[in-house]
Amino acid sequence: MMEVENRLSERFDGLVDELPDELNERRVKNGVILEESEEEVEAMEGGGVEGEEMLKSDGLHHNSGRIIKKAKRPIKATSFSEPSAPGVAPSQGLVNLNRASKNLRRPRNSLGRGLPKKGGAGGKGTWGKLGDEMELPWVDPNDPNYDSDGEEAAEVGKKTIKLNTLVPEMSEEDVRKAVEPLMLEYFENGECEEVLFSLEEMLLNIGSRRWMVPALAIELSMDHKPSHREMTSQLISELYQKVISQRDIGKAYDFLLRQLSDLILDTPDAPTIIGNFMARNIADDCIPPKFLQSYKGHVTEVEAVKALCRADTLLSMKHGLVRLDNVWGVGGGIRPVKYLVKKIVLLLKEYLCSCDIQEATRCLKDLEVPHFHHELVYEAVVMVIESMHEKTDEAMCKLLQALFRSFVITIEQMRAGFQRVYDQMVDISIDVPQAYSVLERWVLRCRQAGIINDDILKKMPSRGRKRFVSEGDGGLIKDSSYW
Repeated sequence: MMEVENRLSERFDGLVDELPDELNERRVKNGVILEESEEEVEAMEGGGVEGEEMLKSDGLHHNSGRIIKKAKRPIKATSFSEPSAPGVAPSQGLVNLNRASKNLRRPRNSLGRGLPKKGGAGGKGTWGKLGDEMELPWVDPNDPNYDSDGEEAAEVGKKTIKLNTLVPEMSEEDVRKAVEPLMLEYFENGECEEVLFSLEEMLLNIGSRRWMVPALAIELSMDHKPSHREMTSQLISELYQKVISQRDIGKAYDFLLRQLSDLILDTPDAPTIIGNFMARNIADDCIPPKFLQSYKGHVTEVEAVKALCRADTLLSMKHGLVRLDNVWGVGGGIRPVKYLVKKIVLLLKEYLCSCDIQEATRCLKDLEVPHFHHELVYEAVVMVIESMHEKTDEAMCKLLQALFRSFVITIEQMRAGFQRVYDQMVDISIDVPQAYSVLERWVLRCRQAGIINDDILKKMPSRGRKRFVSEGDGGLIKDSSYW
């Protein structure tokens, strides 16, 4: 063992000790092995006197002729990722490639940086370059469907073709089908802005038939209540200069005047209604006052003349333009309470004279105050108490029975009306001393007719003084003559 170590030391000790300091500094510097320069490697590979002298000067050549070299790294001449220096032939290692090098995707001409071919866009099974999915496919300019917007601006001396949107125009039947549901919905919700927005969307399709919008609105309002006609007048004023013009409104009235003979069959007072609409539109500045003058001497139909005379009369009366704001009357929910009470009292008085239940029902519906029907019940009971006549009792009972069975007056309104009478009996009895007895007789009649139920009957008040049922009942108090 000692002999082997001595031999090794005799073989290598001198060699290591003779290495110059520059090599030691170059081999280990801060624990990192440094690479050789390209000039040193070329000198070593080139051979010759210059190479040998450089090796000897650097201390890399041993006296015995053995050359000590470091592990070489590939240079540009043998690199796959960097181009070779001009004038330097590729090394032998590039010619005799092994199988692993042969299958590499890097180019074999020693050019390039070792990246995939065509940026990853070439070859089988590749996804393409980044951003290829955003590019549009190539279009053949000779394709009949080829259309280039960019080339039109670049071409000089050629006119630019501009394509306009072609909108089909509705027929009269289509306009009627589109506008009628819109107006019926407006009568329910009263939203003018919604109607305006819907008409603006279909304005291009309506085209020259815009006059049908006010004509259909007026025609549909004839079959509805006066409050709906007031809503129609407000709608026409709202649509003016936004969807329809003066000419459209004038054409609509011209159409309605020609159709009056047919409109009278469904609405007998159609001439009066159209005259009211014409006067109201003139008051709202939707059509000029000379519109009526243009028909003088040119209309021969009796109904049309009647409508024009109605409009002329409303406009020529004193403060006519101001009064035309209420040409359809004040809406049911807006009318003053005193006005409604007066109308109900007149309605009941006319009914006692004529005993026409249908006419009384129609007048009550025209008031359009279903929430105020308890006032009719209250006034009817008060009239019965004040009259103290059998005929009045029977007539009022028939009227309330007819209104209750036709669902014009609900049980809630009936209960509220009777309760108001019960609460006012103290004051009523001052004017009518027999009020309690008359009320008791009439309430029993209404209960037998099925107008009221037992709950309303039980709440009926009795006379204020206490009475005993009889002398033998042990002092029981008679709370009610019914019970």
